[in-house]
Amino acid sequence: MLVVFHSKAAAEVLMFAKDALPILQAAGKPYTDTLPERGVIIRDQLESAIKGIEQAMAIDTSSDETDDNDDNDSKEHPISQPVSFRRRAFPLLSMLRVSHERNVDVTWEPAPTW
Repeated sequence: MLVVFHSKAAAEVLMFAKDALPILQAAGKPYTDTLPERGVIIRDQLESAIKGIEQAMAIDTSSDETDDNDDNDSKEHPISQPVSFRRRAFPLLSMLRVSHERNVDVTWEPAPTW
């Protein structure tokens, strides 16, 4: 399922529910196996959610660094490389930070079908 995160303070963030689940778990949401279709991080929870995601990003051992100086043509194409937790969480973390500054809630729901 594709979910979209909304905030009155930031642009929408779109991601798969399976990828959003570990981010929301780091933010302190008590979900185990599946993400509910709809949910909210209320403004009072934003500060602790941000801290939780930042802590999870700090212990993420996968590397986002690339070696652009390598002229070897056998490099793996970027589309086939795994996406780290840090890179995947960054757009939602940015939304949470802006929402915290402006004191607004963040909600999510299923993305509309096109």
